[in-house]
Amino acid sequence: MKAELISRSIHQDSSFSLEKHCYKSFLKKWHYHPELELVIIVESTGTRFVGDNIEKFSPGEIVLLGQNLPHLWLNDKAYFADNSTLKAKANVVHFSENFAGGLFNIPEFSGIKHLFERARRGIKFEGLGNEDIVHKINEMYNLEGFEKVMRLLDILHELSNYPHATLLSSAGFVDNFKSKQHHKLIVVYEYIMNNFKQEITLDKVAELASMNPSAFSRYFKSINKKTFTQYLNEVRIGYACKLLQEHRYNIAEVCFESGYNNISNFNRQFKSLKKMSPTAYLKMYAQLEYN
Repeated sequence: MKAELISRSIHQDSSFSLEKHCYKSFLKKWHYHPELELVIIVESTGTRFVGDNIEKFSPGEIVLLGQNLPHLWLNDKAYFADNSTLKAKANVVHFSENFAGGLFNIPEFSGIKHLFERARRGIKFEGLGNEDIVHKINEMYNLEGFEKVMRLLDILHELSNYPHATLLSSAGFVDNFKSKQHHKLIVVYEYIMNNFKQEITLDKVAELASMNPSAFSRYFKSINKKTFTQYLNEVRIGYACKLLQEHRYNIAEVCFESGYNNISNFNRQFKSLKKMSPTAYLKMYAQLEYN
């Protein structure tokens, strides 16, 4: 299964697009595009696919998607019934990473720039603050020109400081290692990306960071909010998900291609991270082709 590149064209007289979607169901196509996408679900339920992440979605959800990240909001089966009166409604903003030009290179916009980097994995926003974002998006429909652009920048600034934001797709599915802010770990991230199919020891990555293993473990966890082993497993399972989506290998082959040396451990780590077995994961993604 391969994601399709689709056009999200923006009118030549504007730096971004703002649309109200109201359909019987959302676009049933596993796709990606170079524009970033900010989605507010107004009315609809179903299953959201972002990279290797699979979750249920419901009204009030806010998600920011980065460049070329495959995604799809697949409505529940009831939406496809012949007599269905259900509606899939969403407010959607599309814009390029440089829609504000050189502004994002000044220090005051560093938060938004970092937001765009994180969005390469997809970000879900939850909490009471969603109501404020929804209100500001609704107001944008009555604004024009300068005021409309400034309102979008205000929304992005608020999202960049949002306290309840969750990255969706795993680091192994989206190569974002070079976007890390902490330069001491860049060589470690690159080493992981180039060598995760082989054994990687704590001693080796600590050496790359010029630290002793204990100090490295503490530092790594303080930056990533997870242990080095947990991070490595996320990279491997994210890569495994990509292989499963592409139907290039069977599950046993995916296990070894992803850096695991036995099926039992692979299945255990996969279920721990994805809350389902590799077989169930394949069945979920089959919906994109056959639902």
